[in-house]
Amino acid sequence: MRIHSSPIFLAVIAVAWASAAPAADTSNEKLIENAVSAAPEAVGKNAAVVNWEMKTLRKGTNGFTCIPDDPGTPVDDPMCTDENGMAWMHAIMSKSAPPEGKVAFAYMLKGGAAASNTDPFATKPPEGADWLHDGPHVMVMNAPAIMALYPHEPDPSQPYVMFPDTPYAHLMIPVK
Repeated sequence: MRIHSSPIFLAVIAVAWASAAPAADTSNEKLIENAVSAAPEAVGKNAAVVNWEMKTLRKGTNGFTCIPDDPGTPVDDPMCTDENGMAWMHAIMSKSAPPEGKVAFAYMLKGGAAASNTDPFATKPPEGADWLHDGPHVMVMNAPAIMALYPHEPDPSQPYVMFPDTPYAHLMIPVK
């Protein structure tokens, strides 16, 4: 008797194959659930969702795209941003200039953490420093004219500028 043609072997393969697809779907569903938690329900329920490789996990209908928790930070920090915000995200991820004249908006209603308030490319805090933690907030990006109006020191209790004096400067606005 050949093992690969046995009915029991084939049944085991069929069960394993059938259970593998829902496992992948469950994983994507958890990423989607986490991503949309960054925005108000009315925005998140119709937003597109991508992972950190920018692979689409769900198509959207309202012009917002949500991204799940950044695994490189110590907190759960999903983000949901408008179309201009995605262009800004692509710019910072590729270390290129943000698109001119396209003010962007993003939600981070679960808060976030940053390695630095001044270095947009820092992946960990400098020696002896801690991660910067922000509570729930929204961001206005790619609006350089307003950055001079706000403090450049991180203070999650009031609006301030993150990454000041860089092309990626953006206004952090706490919300409750």
